[in-house]
Amino acid sequence: MDRLHAIQTFVKVAECGGFAAASRDLAMSPPAVTRAVALLEGHLGTRLFVRTTRSVRLTESGARFLADGKRILLDLAEAEEAAVGSHASPAGELRITAPVLFGRMFVTPILADFLDCYPLVTCQTLFIDRIVNLIDEGLDAAIRIGELPDSSLTATRAGSVRRTVFASPAYIREHGLPAHPDELANHRLIQPIAATGGGDWQFQQNGKALTHRAQSRISMNTNDAVIELALNGWGISRLLSYQIAPYVADGRLQPILTDFETPPMPIHIVHQEGRMVSAKVRAFVDFMAERLRADSALSSSTALQYRTPR
Repeated sequence: MDRLHAIQTFVKVAECGGFAAASRDLAMSPPAVTRAVALLEGHLGTRLFVRTTRSVRLTESGARFLADGKRILLDLAEAEEAAVGSHASPAGELRITAPVLFGRMFVTPILADFLDCYPLVTCQTLFIDRIVNLIDEGLDAAIRIGELPDSSLTATRAGSVRRTVFASPAYIREHGLPAHPDELANHRLIQPIAATGGGDWQFQQNGKALTHRAQSRISMNTNDAVIELALNGWGISRLLSYQIAPYVADGRLQPILTDFETPPMPIHIVHQEGRMVSAKVRAFVDFMAERLRADSALSSSTALQYRTPR
């Protein structure tokens, strides 16, 4: 049995969710795919799939072996890239993920310049507001905001952002400027559903944590909608500083309660740890980190500037 071929076949069946789909992707006959997986199961002495007439799903052993199988194939790909010199010349498809708004505002323009510099690299993005597993999604790198949990991922710090409370000058003229987080109870609040912490808005005063339980009449599932409602002067909200930076710069939104902000949140570029990082990933991480660090909107030492409302 060619165990490497069997592992490749098994991984493809798991990814495709069936033997027929895997056979098409692998340009193999369905019996050949079935036979390869059966031989692998015989070698391992365990079932990898539960098969019914309508579905194919991984067993518990199969789910564990899938992660190991993907790592084996990744290590092989890295070794092959090193052997043919790919570490010296970035090439191939690069798949990255980032939060939606951050991806649009920062990653996209930097990617355009990166692809111009490395014409042998192609790129696919997954901009989504959730943490995705790089191995499960077949991704090379991710831009993540916030403290990182312990993991086997390699991380490069590339800046920081802050949680910022804000409103439009029109709202402030009509309803007044809160001087303390406790005063938010007297204001209309817009709750971003995507924000962590549920309804709790965290602040800090003289090194001590403060928590305001935000009571809001409206909760919104996209940051764009939150910003739009705030621009219309409806109420006060809280997002990450970079998300409102363009509107602060042109005076349409104003940060408030800045003396009570919590410490900055780091921005990291993460990728899978390995003995050999491919040239395309290393080039991307270095290029993206340098450009993000140079952006003043992502510096914790840079305060958001705004016009005084008239």
